[in-house]
Amino acid sequence: MTRIVVTGAAGFIGSNIIAGLNARGMTDIIAVDDLKQGDKFRNLADLQIADYVDANTFYDEFASGHFGQVEAVFHEGACSDTMEQDGKYMMSNNYTLSWHLFQACQKRGVRLLYASSAATYGGSDTFREDPAFEAPLNVYGYSKLLFDQRMRRECGNDFQRTKAGKTMQVVGFRYFNVYGPREQHKGRMASVAFHQYHQFNTEGKVKLFGEYGGYPQGGQMRDFVFIDDVVAVNLWFFDHPGQSGIFNLGSGRAQPFNDVASSVVNAMRGLRGESALPLQDISAQGLIEYTAFPDALRGKYQCYTQADLSALRSAGCDHAFVDVQTGVTKYVHWLANRKA
Repeated sequence: MTRIVVTGAAGFIGSNIIAGLNARGMTDIIAVDDLKQGDKFRNLADLQIADYVDANTFYDEFASGHFGQVEAVFHEGACSDTMEQDGKYMMSNNYTLSWHLFQACQKRGVRLLYASSAATYGGSDTFREDPAFEAPLNVYGYSKLLFDQRMRRECGNDFQRTKAGKTMQVVGFRYFNVYGPREQHKGRMASVAFHQYHQFNTEGKVKLFGEYGGYPQGGQMRDFVFIDDVVAVNLWFFDHPGQSGIFNLGSGRAQPFNDVASSVVNAMRGLRGESALPLQDISAQGLIEYTAFPDALRGKYQCYTQADLSALRSAGCDHAFVDVQTGVTKYVHWLANRKA
């Protein structure tokens, strides 16, 4: 039986990866996390795992070979709060820990598929996996970029051969704006779709930032990618161990926040048996409230992102990503069913 490790297992992406592995009948999974936030257990409760290991003890035990032969590590564990200002904490969690894990994987012959971030691009207007376009706006983005840079040095130009001469898969995924089931524990860092679902339930309207950065109200554009697509691409690389590198993982399609808002509103109207409305009518009826852009985010906010998928396609991954309207509607239905 193939043994898999998933770090950040009770988190958003990690728990969905486990669900994806379970759907394939794979259950020999070591789930690694820190459950100080106890409610995160809900993301694991309906999943099949072989063992749960606290993050504080896992990394040393893994390096010593305690878990036997492991095929691959999906490394999703990180501090993902882009507003976190404690750089020492951020670098320890997102860089140093990942570096030690990489070393242990190479020593033990284990494949490493890890979470990077589109935050590595920061203020850039080009989103291609190239150092020329990497300009993080916060310490979170820098912590992710530094590990990517280390992997480039360690893995060589072909990103497959390490300095030790071993050929072992290493894949970094630069996640764009991921949304979908199992993110309820993230609080303010949960997706816009999640927050708007609850806003509409409690206030009968959704909220968006007003104009900023040369964009009209609700007009800032992001590459929103549905969690099912993120899992599918992770598993595609798991199925293709010969493919290594750093890859964007977004839909390749920039859409305005207004698209998310209108999709949430119309999905919830549909659940009530009401007809869909165009954005103009949604706004006219006060179903969207635009709020002043917060000072705390000025100069630290990406107004536009769109993943360049050239490298992903060149690797042979031809996965078709859903658009915001499709993904958000599916997500709203899931939330409504779960009463989440």
